[in-house]
Amino acid sequence: MRKQRNNIFYGADLILILLYISLILLGLLNIYSVSSTSANFDAFSLSSRFGTQLLWIAVSIPIVIFVFFLEARIYERFATLFYLFILVVLAGLFVFGKNINGATSWYSFGAFNLQPSEFAKAITALALAKIINESQFDLRKFHSQWKVFLIVLLPAILIALQPDPGSSLVYLAFFFVFYREGLPWYYIFFGMFAVILFILTMIFGKAIMLISLIILTLISSLYIRFIKMRKFKKFGFDLLVVLLFSSVFVLSVDHIFNYVFEQHHRDRFMVILGKTSDTKGIGYNTDQSVLTIGSGGLIGKGFMYGDRTRGKFVPEQDTDYIFSTIGEEWGFVGTSVVVIIFTAFLLRILYLAEKQKNKFSRVYGYCVASIFFLHFMINIGMVIGLLPTIGIPLPFFSYGGSAFLGFTILLFIFIKLDANKVYEW
Repeated sequence: MRKQRNNIFYGADLILILLYISLILLGLLNIYSVSSTSANFDAFSLSSRFGTQLLWIAVSIPIVIFVFFLEARIYERFATLFYLFILVVLAGLFVFGKNINGATSWYSFGAFNLQPSEFAKAITALALAKIINESQFDLRKFHSQWKVFLIVLLPAILIALQPDPGSSLVYLAFFFVFYREGLPWYYIFFGMFAVILFILTMIFGKAIMLISLIILTLISSLYIRFIKMRKFKKFGFDLLVVLLFSSVFVLSVDHIFNYVFEQHHRDRFMVILGKTSDTKGIGYNTDQSVLTIGSGGLIGKGFMYGDRTRGKFVPEQDTDYIFSTIGEEWGFVGTSVVVIIFTAFLLRILYLAEKQKNKFSRVYGYCVASIFFLHFMINIGMVIGLLPTIGIPLPFFSYGGSAFLGFTILLFIFIKLDANKVYEW
């Protein structure tokens, strides 16, 4: 046992690590394919994105060792301090940050830039796991609910103000964790209802939606009354309250759309909803991405043989749109393999989370799975044209040092916590 304790990697889940390495290698292949289209391409030069990504992978190795070197208790003990520190770092961007592509989201260190929001996800997850682990904490009660909502909202607001609404949107992932830990179902229900109501109002207009809500409320009331559902009769007043708030929300959709979203977000929403066609302007990236994926057919054109990738038809193809390279060069079979590996990766995290012997590790594990799931779902959704482009990377595939290191730290803290269960907490 002493030898095992001296091995800092003892107990680390080999399956999860192998899935992680598989995703990295597949991501590198695709970054190499896109990077090789540049003139004077040198794979191991920092002037190429492939070479830079290799550097970030090399940097992640000592970071992983450091994560395992620390005792698992430290992550819970100092979670609050880490959280306060990242809030200060995020706020500091408004004074010392570097503006790139219209967002002040980076600190510049010479030739390298770091994006704190990528590391804030892991730290926020630790803070949530710590507070939910408290003995008196109960997510069924409001005095506990407002605490976790505040922990999520503070970094999300700071990130949204940069402005980087895509990264702030990822914080919705934590609501899956809250539901798992006892948050009443109606929070999730009304949240999804608001999203659906917003989209339908954008498509059909306020008048049709208000009429539809009134008709739906009347039908529901009559149904409850005439079939004599006594236990539901008390919901008559509740239906009127829901109708009132829904109507107010519908009437406010235009204001939200025009004054909360940036112009490029509004344009992308209109393209996705079919309200406008702009395949040469704001909708160009998505249109070319869909065409590129579709051109791969069943088995793809082969590694480095994607003519649309070689021709650079899709902008940002090694970052937000890297999944289109997989679709063109590896086809339906290749994209299916990637989806299967990602699914296995997520399921393995959830499986290990359920096996944890303490609540802190379990909650953190669910946070990790939820963050990866939302990134995976939104990125692929926007690449295939189902969702608007909001700048969310595909974990371990998209080029970017901050994202890669952030995802690696997020994952390996959980692997460390999981490995620690072989000892006493």
